[in-house]
Amino acid sequence: MKITKPVLFTGVAAIVFAAGATTLALQANESADSTAPLASVSSDGPAITIYKNPNCGCCQSWAEHLDAHGFETTIVETDNLNGVKQEHGVPRSVASCHTALIGDLVIEGHVPASDIVAYLENPRFNTVGLSVPGMPHGSPGMETGRKDDYEVLAFNSNGQTRVFSEHKDY
Repeated sequence: MKITKPVLFTGVAAIVFAAGATTLALQANESADSTAPLASVSSDGPAITIYKNPNCGCCQSWAEHLDAHGFETTIVETDNLNGVKQEHGVPRSVASCHTALIGDLVIEGHVPASDIVAYLENPRFNTVGLSVPGMPHGSPGMETGRKDDYEVLAFNSNGQTRVFSEHKDY
């Protein structure tokens, strides 16, 4: 059977058009309840995905702190927090008990909501994330009655840190 070039091109164009239309229709029907982290800030506040151990109460308290400050939180309970930290470039020197993501920005540990908002309003070049290393008393989620001074650190992909904010005598 002989097929002429114009008929072949028309057939291929029809297939490509149909595939494109089907893809657009599928995307339009996708649910907005995706579990993937969102980088955008909704009208209700930044969307943040929190990876935590299922048995950690202070992590849950930190998530509630973010909720109270307008964040749209999604909690993912996992027993592989080290894998999450490695995947997102969290240096051991700034590690804490939970890891959260706002798009590509990593939030490690008990970072106050106000510091996250301040960073989102004025992002810094070459910053992977913010961290409160360890679990200092008095930081959000660690309200024990004692208030230790602590720093929020900005860190980059090489593991270098700089002080983003300090919390003393608060």
